[in-house]
Amino acid sequence: QVQLVESGGGLVQAGGSLRLSCAASGNIATINTMGWYRQAPGKQRELVADTNSFGRTNYADSVKGRFTISRDNAKNTVYLQMNSLKPEDTAVYYCVFREVMRTPIRDYWGQGTQVTVSS
Repeated sequence: QVQLVESGGGLVQAGGSLRLSCAASGNIATINTMGWYRQAPGKQRELVADTNSFGRTNYADSVKGRFTISRDNAKNTVYLQMNSLKPEDTAVYYCVFREVMRTPIRDYWGQGTQVTVSS
């Protein structure tokens, strides 16, 4: 089992910045992917960004150039630096820890943190 603890959400004005953190604990597989999804009211959950154990990163087109994902493998923690925030970034952001070497692949989810961007 893997437990995830998220922090860093809040209310910010458009153009502002926030930094999300997600710390994983428990039975941590060495090879994994950690990332962030978000879900706005009435919409499906969507990928924001993820990063694997080797440092490869992947971003949704809507956040490229504004958001940066990073990780500290020693702390099993992933970060999401969000700059130039827009009202359309408002959503609940969920951290995910993905055991990519399992069959089938298994995801663990955080409890979610609210990000609200006012215009």
